[in-house]
Parts: sequence; C-alpha cells; structure tokens
Amino acid sequence: MSARLQNRHALLTGAGGGIGLAVAEAYLAQGARCTVADIGSTAPPALASLLKEHAARLQYVTADITRPDQIEALLETAVSRFGVPDVLFNNAAVFALAPLLESDEAMYDRLFAVNVKGMFFVMQKVLARMVEHGVHGAVINMASQAGRRGEALVAHYCASKAAVISYTQSAALAMAPHRIRVNAISPGVIDTPMWQQVDALFARYENLPLGEKKRQVGLAVPLGYMGAPADIAGAAVFLASDESSYITAQTLNVDGGSVMS
Repeated sequence: MSARLQNRHALLTGAGGGIGLAVAEAYLAQGARCTVADIGSTAPPALASLLKEHAARLQYVTADITRPDQIEALLETAVSRFGVPDVLFNNAAVFALAPLLESDEAMYDRLFAVNVKGMFFVMQKVLARMVEHGVHGAVINMASQAGRRGEALVAHYCASKAAVISYTQSAALAMAPHRIRVNAISPGVIDTPMWQQVDALFARYENLPLGEKKRQVGLAVPLGYMGAPADIAGAAVFLASDESSYITAQTLNVDGGSVMS
C-alpha cells in the first residue's frame, strides 16, 4: 500500500537517526510532507541525504524540546512551510541508568525534562493548533516497554515512559470531542545506535563484556531477536493513517512478544 498519508503534514521530533529517521522515511514514502526536528545544529548525514532527495516535502529544524521558546519556534517553522500538522510523531527522548541508590538529581532532571516535560508540551502545543484549525489529526507518542514495568537499574527512565503512557490516555480523552486521536507506541529492544550507549552502561553496572547485554536482551525476546527501526515505522504509519481511525488512547506494544497487555 502507498499514499496512505498523501497530502498530510507530519511533525517528527528526535528524527536525526534511529527510529525517528526510519519513521520519517516511511512517512515520506506514504506521501506525507515532513518537518523533522532534532537537537543538532545541522542534520546528521543520513538525514541530510534524505533532505536532498525530498527537498520539496521535507525540512529540518533544530530544536531543544526542553525549551518552550524552541518548541514554539519549531511549530511556527513547521506551519509556515507546510501548514498545521496533521500528524505528530513525538519521539525525542534520552536514556540513562544507574543503581537506585546512586541515581542523582541531575539524572532525574534530565530524563524528566526531555521524556516527560518536553514530550507533553510539544504534544500540547501541536494539539492546540489542531483544535484551533479544526484538524482531525493523529498524535503518536513514543513510550517503551520500560514504561510497563520497573527495572532495578532504570528507575527514572521507566517512570518517565510510564508517564508517556498516562499522558497519552489523558490527552486522548481530552481530544476525543475534537476527533483528534492520541496513541502511543511501546517499543521493545530495538537495534538503534543508542544501544551502544545502553550496552556500555549495562556492562559497567552488571560487570559484563561489551556487547553481552545486547546479545542477552535479543535472545530474551520471544521472537528471539531485537527489532529494527523499520518495525516501529510500520506501526507509526498505521497509527497516523485512516486505517486506525477508530483507535485512540492505546499504547501499542511493538516488542516481539516481550510484554502482553
């Protein structure tokens, strides 16, 4: 199937690589115009290549979503070129881990500033534009299987992603009268560049050789392997399209069977 997002404008945060980049590619392939945002002052090489290929339907904006003024500037830039977004793929996030008794306030503040506060206010400001202009849009927030359960070394990250699930449900109920759907995706272990950082942290705190944690988590998935960004992109296209027009307030597990709900 193609052209499932024809003539729609998708705003994507955290789109410089990994899942965000894969979703941008999928949205473009389905006919969308895309405003992609990340914190880097220039687009990373893979995204720069995509920008050249799709210059008429793709723009990159530098934005730090922990800063309200930069969220406003991002939205203004998006609207000025492609109009009010029909789709928000709310993906920007950071990760950290430490033993519970060693986890400090700085780690807490950073994780919640991006994963919760930034996520919420990007969503709020996009929803406000949708309501103002009568856009019957779709919001997809990025949660995680970590938001479904606690983990000894990952307390703050787990809590931040649990908050994403909760805000998704509340926003979906608030926006239902406006026919705006709000859902989330809960990925399992996805093989992205971020896993190099994640694996190194686990190696440090669990006394493992580099690469061992990544091997272990892949084998622990019921399907027997880590997912790929394209696996998330398929779900993101579905939730943005009319095929999911009667789905809202849900968090879709895309995790190879790791979590059942």
